[in-house]
Amino acid sequence: MTRRVVITGVGSINPMGHDVAAVWQGLKEGRSGVGPTTIFDASQFPTNFSAEVKNWQVDAVGEDLSTWEFRGRHSRFAAGAARQAVNDAGILDLGLDPQRLGIYLGSGEGSQDFDSFAQMMVAGLTEDGFDVAEFTRKGLEVLNPLFELEQEPNMPAGHLAAMFNAQGPNCNCLTACAASSQAIGEATELIRRGDVDVMISGGTHSMIHPLGVTGFNLLTALSQRNDDPTGASRPFDRMRDGFVLGEGAAMVVLEELELAKQRGAHIYGEVLGYGSTADAYRITDIHPEGRGAIRCMRMALEDARINPSDVDYVNAHGTSTQVNDRVETRACRAVFGQDADKTPISSTKSMMGHLIAAAGVTELIVCLMAIRDNVLPPTINYQNPDPDCDLDYIPNEARETSCRIALNNSFGFGGQNITLVVGEFSA
Repeated sequence: MTRRVVITGVGSINPMGHDVAAVWQGLKEGRSGVGPTTIFDASQFPTNFSAEVKNWQVDAVGEDLSTWEFRGRHSRFAAGAARQAVNDAGILDLGLDPQRLGIYLGSGEGSQDFDSFAQMMVAGLTEDGFDVAEFTRKGLEVLNPLFELEQEPNMPAGHLAAMFNAQGPNCNCLTACAASSQAIGEATELIRRGDVDVMISGGTHSMIHPLGVTGFNLLTALSQRNDDPTGASRPFDRMRDGFVLGEGAAMVVLEELELAKQRGAHIYGEVLGYGSTADAYRITDIHPEGRGAIRCMRMALEDARINPSDVDYVNAHGTSTQVNDRVETRACRAVFGQDADKTPISSTKSMMGHLIAAAGVTELIVCLMAIRDNVLPPTINYQNPDPDCDLDYIPNEARETSCRIALNNSFGFGGQNITLVVGEFSA
């Protein structure tokens, strides 16, 4: 018999706030976490704004700042969100066999040491060309090996294992914007089949650096609404011109149901369904008919053993790009059929930006909060209806309504598609 998996702890740090309560309050109020980029000088870039995490340090969760001095921004965010989730769940007080506790993250690469690399390039440049030996010599002089190690996407998972003595499976996937949702889906499967009892899962990422912004600008994926940063992310709006780059981390504690019941844990909800597909089409474009997205949502609904009409809310991938929003709308129409017009959908990226690898888990927690409070967060900046995007996007203001089951979509560059379905826990 497949074991049931519930969520007993949540944690989040992102541009909307430094914990789940603050993030959720901001979303309900329709606030924006977008503003001018300050992490680096972006004044000469086509896009000079982003959604940054402001005024947060890892000592806020009791960690020694000196320990984290040379650890990446993404690792610090991961530590903060994981500490919140673990404390919320209370799993460290159980006497749990550490080999039955694992980590599964969807984390991106770490910060890039541009200052040191610039020094290396200057050292290597000569009148006759480029001196590789001098470039290398300067690198050995200025590069910090600990900081360089933090560029590896697996490092946050390793840090969390050490923090919580998690000796079970330790995995990281980096499937672009679908990464943390895939991590939760795969972590759920590990518990379902009995390999572990508890998993700390989620994601972390920060691409607000020159390389990240340059790449997305070259792809024409970022909004260039520099005169109106807070109005730049406008999913499903006819005047949308790209997404807003964000950063942060979110984590959940996934737990086998019987263990959670035995210890009287607070249960936020149950992971009901997981779907995973690939478009097998193009690296940066969704299949125009949404074939991967459609199959992914249907797989998750089949796994949850529910009908499309049972879904009370969809947290869309909703990036605010022309192609994604149009195709996701088409895919939702195909999946929900006659119920599509009455199924509320919103994109919280309109407020917090796109957290890339950390987006999926952040939005899954939003789904859990919607179920808990029976409040659906809005899509802000929705002002100009698009005939190709004609569903109920909960425009501009949160909506109070019954919500028992929510579906969350995450679609990543490369054609990866993940759908998770979570529901109100019932025995």
